[in-house]
Amino acid sequence: MKNLVILELRSQPLEEQPLEICERKGLGHPDSICDAIMNEVSIELSKEYLRRFGTILHHNLDKGLLAAGESVVRFGGGEVVKPMLIVYGDRATFEAGGETIPVNEIAFNSTMRWLKNNMRFIDPELHVRYQSEIKPGAISLQDIFHRGGRFLGANDTSAAVGYAPMSELETLVLNLERYLNSPSFKKGFPETGEDIKIMGLRRKRSVDLLVSIAFVDRFIESEESYFRSKGEVEESIREFIDSNYDLDSYNVELNVLDARGRGIGGLYLTVLGTSADSGDSGQVGRGNNVNGVIPLNRPTSSEAAAGKNPVSHVGKIYNVLSYRIAEEISRNVAGVREAYVWLLSKIGQSIDQPLVTSVQVILEKGARLEEISGEIEEVVEEEFEHLPEFCMDLAYGKLKII
Repeated sequence: MKNLVILELRSQPLEEQPLEICERKGLGHPDSICDAIMNEVSIELSKEYLRRFGTILHHNLDKGLLAAGESVVRFGGGEVVKPMLIVYGDRATFEAGGETIPVNEIAFNSTMRWLKNNMRFIDPELHVRYQSEIKPGAISLQDIFHRGGRFLGANDTSAAVGYAPMSELETLVLNLERYLNSPSFKKGFPETGEDIKIMGLRRKRSVDLLVSIAFVDRFIESEESYFRSKGEVEESIREFIDSNYDLDSYNVELNVLDARGRGIGGLYLTVLGTSADSGDSGQVGRGNNVNGVIPLNRPTSSEAAAGKNPVSHVGKIYNVLSYRIAEEISRNVAGVREAYVWLLSKIGQSIDQPLVTSVQVILEKGARLEEISGEIEEVVEEEFEHLPEFCMDLAYGKLKII
């Protein structure tokens, strides 16, 4: 493959480093909501373009804002006094071949559908307002979609990096949030909202977990019932960790801002299960990386993948693909302890021809780079050979990136 550079990293694997920090913003965190909504809009818009024209037209919807509303929490149930506001930004194709595409209608409808499917207490028509600032794209970027060829040209000069495998702390933070937002957990603890954040700190083999969960006030009758429920949730978290991880020691702290004796002011209560109902706004690109966590010890891209189009915007394609390649190398090439994959695009250059593809590996003891570099190159070539299918999987939402 052209412009492929394979290097050995003589670095200490993350699992052997004495300190690691990793964060996960959960399903109902305002930043995660923004990412999920804008990506859902891109998926539905891509489907509409494909249905009408047999191809995906220019759009980039990676600029979005969730402005917090206002609510009054009360024991037994409060109320929303000012709805949240979702603002959609950036560019899309509104007209092609004499046909008008209802971009704003698609954006609003897909958002309401996502909220209904994922946020138990948000009424999309009552609790949310919608404001579209989506405009037609620049002529030069639209023209990329009319130049033909098996692959489109990159619509940006951009770099991405992915890695594999995930560390134990990264998988713990990711899987714990998914457990806390699972249907089975919500059935047992309906008072817990979808807005969850987990910060993990590992010192050697000892882990500290700072967990934040927005409780829903309609299920909480008093300060006493709040702390009783909080204790039960903490116990469930410990049972999950004990059943799935073998740590030397760990400590869990839940909603550390809580203060007994201060009434509602000392509790993390919400009306709708998310701090966005009054306390916190959200923005695209401030949430998790495309592998689901915010890994502070790893190199990461500054690009927000959510909402970008899946056929020319390398900020999405390379962001996800770099992780895919790293995972395949880590899984299939013997002797690789950790793999890091860097992809750099050049605007206008075909997306299957990066300006550089750099694979950097930390090897197992005794492994030699010259003996496995051919296998690494085969993995990279195989992934780029299947790039059309990969892009369509992104277009139809088959690859989870939130």
